Amino acid sequence: MDSKLQRRFTLGRQSSGAPDNDVSLVSDASGFLDEAMDSGVRLMYMANEGDLNGIQELLDSGTSVNFRDVDGRTALHVAACQGQTDVVDLLLRRDAEVDVEDRWGSTPLADAIYYQNNDVIKLLEAHGAKPPMAPMHVQNAREVPEYEIDPRELDFTNSVDITKGTFCIASWRGIQVAVKKLGEEFFIDEEKVKAFRDELALLQKIRHPNVVQFLGAVTQSTPMMIVTEYLSKGDLGLYLKRRSALKLKTAVKFALDIARGMNYLHEHKPEVIIHRDLEPSNILRDDSGHLKVADFGLSKLMKVATAVKEDKPMSGQQTSWRYAAPEVFRNEEYDATVDVFSFALILQEMIEGHPPFPKRNEIEVAKAYVANERPPFEAPEKHYAYGLRRLIEDCWDEKPSKRPTFSEIILKLDEVNKHLVHKGRWKSRALKCLHKFESILKLEHSVSRSSSSRSTVR
Repeated sequence: MDSKLQRRFTLGRQSSGAPDNDVSLVSDASGFLDEAMDSGVRLMYMANEGDLNGIQELLDSGTSVNFRDVDGRTALHVAACQGQTDVVDLLLRRDAEVDVEDRWGSTPLADAIYYQNNDVIKLLEAHGAKPPMAPMHVQNAREVPEYEIDPRELDFTNSVDITKGTFCIASWRGIQVAVKKLGEEFFIDEEKVKAFRDELALLQKIRHPNVVQFLGAVTQSTPMMIVTEYLSKGDLGLYLKRRSALKLKTAVKFALDIARGMNYLHEHKPEVIIHRDLEPSNILRDDSGHLKVADFGLSKLMKVATAVKEDKPMSGQQTSWRYAAPEVFRNEEYDATVDVFSFALILQEMIEGHPPFPKRNEIEVAKAYVANERPPFEAPEKHYAYGLRRLIEDCWDEKPSKRPTFSEIILKLDEVNKHLVHKGRWKSRALKCLHKFESILKLEHSVSRSSSSRSTVR
């Protein structure tokens, strides 16, 4: 092979599959386009620079639109990496191979997805470019998971986005379902693919009336999806925005639902399931008014009696610092008690009628928790009757070891609920007696007036 054809194009963004794809190599343009350079590499350089006229002249002079350098890259690869939409369009119109692979298996579409060049992605797809294979794809049909759903069964005709953007409503076998999609742009992000796998593994193990039900998943084609039951009443966060402070009886009822769902997760065997992102938007309401814990994208399996630590600090994009325990914000070792801390803030929010520290941003709130500052109790004392305030303070204790378990929380909330039910019955009986007494008085008054009328007639 001619040595010229062994040239490597190293200017600009590199292949998404290359080991050093995050390195942009800089070359001195002067002398780069010398006469000795073969026309194929000149074509790739012009694609990198967006030189439409130069590309047109080279192609008209006989340079192959599908020239490949030593790494198997073409001008279409380069233009896709750089986001040169006009160049991509020109090359495709000149019969460039749309699904050509470089030495690492990357296609122009894979490169465009990696560098998030959305206009190029749309253009390549319009010309028939095939998306990357789903990361969980299996070759043997017998290895396809039992939960696998045929994506053709999911009808997105009247789809509506819900909650955190990646969720939408679809129709499946006659019912509405919630669908969480893993878009093609995530396929080459190993961390996001791993998070998807972990969430899927968790959902398969969970069965509880206060936890959102997993129905199935799409893993053998793109986009990959997780399908769960759809709860039409929306999330607790939106409900609290509309209702503000809840009646004490309702707040305790909701708290019991959350605590029961979380207790199930924390007592899961052989590994505890930590939610790590417990906040009102991740708690959904069903048609009967009960709550269910949802969204396990950040959940973690933990061996009993051990703690975990993140490889790198969690970001505000991953979780809401407004409801996160201080040890998570400090990137320290933590255990299941981080969920208890979050629960305390949610219970207080239901009673107070507003989120923790509503006038501060999330980072300021997180720093306040680290400094052992907690949201103030502003509602009347009667709204924290029967030891509710003490329970909340125990749940958000600075020392995780002093926070109660959810089984202990359930016992306390059950006790509070019994007091409220008894108080409600007493009020009901008192009102009935009052109504009965008023009826007797009215009857006596009526009889008295009737007797007085008959005396007057005589």
